[in-house]
Amino acid sequence: MVDTKVTLSGIVLDNPIIPASGTFGFGYEFNEIYDINMLGTFSFKGTTKEARFGNPTPRIAECPSGMINAVGLQNPGIEKVISEELPELKKCFHKPVMANISGFSIDEYVYCCEKIDKEEQVGWIEVNVSCPNVHGGGMSFGVCPESAAEVTKAVKAVTTKPIYIKLSPNVTDIVSIAKACEEAGADGISMINTMLGMRINLNTKKPVIANKMGGYSGSAIMPVALRMVYQVYEAVKIPIIGMGGISSAEDVIEMMLAGATAVQVGAANLVEPYACKNIIEDLPRVMEKYKINSLSEIIGGAH
Repeated sequence: MVDTKVTLSGIVLDNPIIPASGTFGFGYEFNEIYDINMLGTFSFKGTTKEARFGNPTPRIAECPSGMINAVGLQNPGIEKVISEELPELKKCFHKPVMANISGFSIDEYVYCCEKIDKEEQVGWIEVNVSCPNVHGGGMSFGVCPESAAEVTKAVKAVTTKPIYIKLSPNVTDIVSIAKACEEAGADGISMINTMLGMRINLNTKKPVIANKMGGYSGSAIMPVALRMVYQVYEAVKIPIIGMGGISSAEDVIEMMLAGATAVQVGAANLVEPYACKNIIEDLPRVMEKYKINSLSEIIGGAH
């Protein structure tokens, strides 16, 4: 019998599969098609202090091997997430959930993290300093070590739960940013968020997305994500949640060998709602194929 369990900041997961924020709603929608308790956990929809409608439409563009989105953090706001979404989730999901928090200022990050930290259902807080499709938002915090560290330090001062900082790949040196977050007290790193991309409509001769540019995700970005996880693993001692283009059990093992303790699946959920279920069910077969008895033993195995 193979062992798919991994431990993320002291919390044991049945397997390392975590649907990524923004691709899984607040979970209960997916529970209508399969039992989401089979997941390691999931990261719920990016949450801000105030409710947000998001960016103007169109805000999705298809690409070969991926997609571009500029949704713009559409969410009901932190108060409603706590009063409405979490109680709804509690009815069907009986494991700790990962809360994804975004902000437009240090104060907003602090406010939201302090609020969500009090929720019993929340096991980890994933702080998004990287969203490339929010004007004046996450991108500015995630592009330099000093500002990423400033957010980390501020949210750590008001929280008790493990803080994972979600990093942007749209930077010159992701290693220095990861190290700055670790030094500021981060408990882990989530990486990578989407890359910046665009499409142009040949009929209108204009960008497809109203926002012009958006976050590029999908299987095409996996080699970039893998390289960045590999580099950061060599530079930090805190755990890494690896993501970017993962769509199979083989991808999961590759990402873990690069240094990820757990793995998030994003765009694949939007193409195939059963993506995470299929990966979890296929993991034992792939582990046996590559003579892996325990997933926790292969973390960073490629180094």
